[in-house]
Amino acid sequence: MDRDGLADFLRHRRAVLQPEDVGLRAGPRRRTSGLRREDVAALAHMSTDFYTRLEQRRGSRPSEAMVASIARALRLTLDERDHLLQLAGHTPPPRGARSDHVTPALLRVLDRLDTPAQIVDDLGVTLAQNALGEALMGVHVGDESVFRRWFMADPVERALWPEEDHELHSRRYAAGLRVAYGRDAEARAFVDTLCRESEEFARVWAEHEVKLPTNTRKRIAHPQIGLIELDCQILTAENQTELLVVFTAAPGTEDAEKLALLGVIGTQQFAP
Repeated sequence: MDRDGLADFLRHRRAVLQPEDVGLRAGPRRRTSGLRREDVAALAHMSTDFYTRLEQRRGSRPSEAMVASIARALRLTLDERDHLLQLAGHTPPPRGARSDHVTPALLRVLDRLDTPAQIVDDLGVTLAQNALGEALMGVHVGDESVFRRWFMADPVERALWPEEDHELHSRRYAAGLRVAYGRDAEARAFVDTLCRESEEFARVWAEHEVKLPTNTRKRIAHPQIGLIELDCQILTAENQTELLVVFTAAPGTEDAEKLALLGVIGTQQFAP
């Protein structure tokens, strides 16, 4: 681990970013330009103390997952992320189509949205969420795939969708995985594991539906605001394994009012 190089690189990258670059408001109390250490820590979902120690050349070596979180928080390019991994004493992963690193341009779009949104990969892993996305769906960055949570009957995941829509979700998830299945060995192994572990997945997988995720209406049974029906727009990045999922409500509707309430509630009362 190159403590000096790591600290210098983190400080430099933090200094060149402005709050609006990462979806934050500058606020009147900021005395200097750039992000604060607590900003980066919050964006990376780690303690301010841990991040501060890294910049002060006295922290313990961060794990690869922590480095990836910091890279996302600082909006690093893939080359910059690999450099950060090397400074932290890790070997960058081989360059492939799928990665836990989000395209910075896609993150900038996410930062500027004022409606629930999240970025997921083609195997259902949540890579990034905005605050409203977390309030609507729960905080899932760092969790296992939504497909695995769904087909292994995670009670929190299942409760988020009306029971009468469960079969539809199962079919949609399996059809989307059919598209990813031929991309690489990781996708095939993921599907093979689900087939062994979930009778429900094996059943819908055997129907051989193939369909990319598309724009649709979704009903969500939120634990605080109740049933809400939203338009779900899915945008694909240049790397087609990255998907930006955006939820919107028609202006003037009851669903739009519920979304406004969601912004007040946040994630504090989201059911565990």
